[in-house]
Amino acid sequence: MSLIRLYLRVLDLLGKEARLGWILAVANLLLAVAQFAEPVLFGRIVDVLSNSTTSVNPSTSPSTSPWPLLAAWVGFGLFTIVCNAGVALNADRLAHRQRQAVLTSYFDHIMQLPLTFHTGTHSGRLMKVMLQGTDALWRLWLSFFREHFAAIVSLFVLLPLSLYINWRLSILLFILCVIFTVLTTLVVRKTYGMQQDVESHFSDLAARASDALGNVALVQSFVRVDAEVQGLRNVADKLLSVQMPVLSWWALVAVMTRASTTITILAILVVGIALNRQGLATVGEIVMFVSFSTMLIQKLEQVVSFINSVFMEAPRLREFFDVLDAVPAVRDRPDAMDPGRLQGLVEFDDVSFSYDGKRPAVEDLSFTALPGQTIALVGATGAGKSTAIALLHRAFDPQSGVIKVDGMDVRALTLAGLRRNIGVVFQEALLFNRSIADNLRVGKPDATDEELRAAAAGAHALDFIERAEQKFDTNAGERGRMLSGGERQRLSIARALLKDPPILILDEATSALDAVTEAKVNAALDAVMKGRTTFVIAHRLSTIRNATRILVFDNGRVIESGTFDELVRKGGYFAGLAKAQFMVQQATHTGRPLPPDAAEITRPE
Repeated sequence: MSLIRLYLRVLDLLGKEARLGWILAVANLLLAVAQFAEPVLFGRIVDVLSNSTTSVNPSTSPSTSPWPLLAAWVGFGLFTIVCNAGVALNADRLAHRQRQAVLTSYFDHIMQLPLTFHTGTHSGRLMKVMLQGTDALWRLWLSFFREHFAAIVSLFVLLPLSLYINWRLSILLFILCVIFTVLTTLVVRKTYGMQQDVESHFSDLAARASDALGNVALVQSFVRVDAEVQGLRNVADKLLSVQMPVLSWWALVAVMTRASTTITILAILVVGIALNRQGLATVGEIVMFVSFSTMLIQKLEQVVSFINSVFMEAPRLREFFDVLDAVPAVRDRPDAMDPGRLQGLVEFDDVSFSYDGKRPAVEDLSFTALPGQTIALVGATGAGKSTAIALLHRAFDPQSGVIKVDGMDVRALTLAGLRRNIGVVFQEALLFNRSIADNLRVGKPDATDEELRAAAAGAHALDFIERAEQKFDTNAGERGRMLSGGERQRLSIARALLKDPPILILDEATSALDAVTEAKVNAALDAVMKGRTTFVIAHRLSTIRNATRILVFDNGRVIESGTFDELVRKGGYFAGLAKAQFMVQQATHTGRPLPPDAAEITRPE
């Protein structure tokens, strides 16, 4: 994407503020015309006072009185002051309002992107792209409508005006513009790739810092503080090493700008004096062109500043637009419907899905779960259990086959409508850095205090909540770090209970609980699962003893299906796994080592 196309897209993001943008553009155009009144009127007053009548253009002959010229100067000056104040105020408002609008829109967009996107993208990078991208947009909008647009328009006004007044002196101004254009183009081309490297190091810096902060307990326990700080310092050093050459090139442009001011003024004086002696320029025109040259250099500096701003922000904006352009793989169809509350009949019909298009994660998966049944999914890590459940709540869509709920293809339902009917308790308890009440109300935003207490009691979480000083207003901390693992898991179970969905997914829901609490929560879950279609992903087979049906996964396929007792009597894979787990428990209590065959069976876990 070229810088011009990139900036056109920046302007396109003005959205509802585009109308105000056009008004500011017109105001900048008027300012660009009005600001040249001062040097022109100044030159005419000099001619009047010096009684000079020699001009290459008869239409520029000075009037006999300077007072009308002074009155016009005052009028243009007042207009410029008022217009500048209005532009500055409204440009600020436009930039601030639209930054918040775009930031919110970006956040909404990334929250709807599929889990595959978030799995492969660091959250620290997404935060950095969001904040730096919207800040870049804000700076460009603000500077463009405050000064850069007026500067660009001024060049298109100044150069024709100078030709009209005295084309001989205007040649010097054109030469100055050509030099600036060539120099700026050279620097942009020289540093284009360098700035891309700079931004990639910025991303590395944000990701590394976020990674260390997110794992601060690990860093401290393994005495890695110095190592992580040094690692961050190394990334910062690499960033500086690629940033300095870019800054040096743009510093060269600044030096040339300063030198051009003196050289151009001297050239105009020398050429102007020579033309005056030949009767080809008045004293007022010489004074006028000295002012023009100063103004031109000032405008060229602003234009170069504009190009530099776009250039420096370009990598951040490209990252921002790349994320903004990411199309969710799973989204509502145009004719998708909200099903309301479902009964919970779930059917998988020859469902296949692959993450990479080569190795299937699930293949030819077919089964039916009737309302109120409990279906357990068992198998080694990577066997396809979690993928099957993710397909149910449309974290992904299958490449072939159909998943139906109450006889309706899940792809025909709105995502919100489908997911309102599914409650999930993840293996890792996911909590916000908010109060316990806020975390529970994720399941039901309008829940009353009595409903919160009932759900907490059902998950055996009420006891530790009541012990806390602020009770339900207690902050859970970042990712729930203010709570123990068991407390976090009980809150996530309470959250699902509060949602009261017809379909419930338990992904190792009791894995973080001690034996006593696990027994209590399992009893609560047994009561809650009645009347709901429940899917249990389990590694500890003791938790699925009473499941209606157990599906045993291996390499994305269901290789065995039946009740616990039926599968044990078959003497197949599940029976060996159950036998091995019971041996693990026996060895733990007796201190006797496991036999070699048990170790072999438990290897997938």
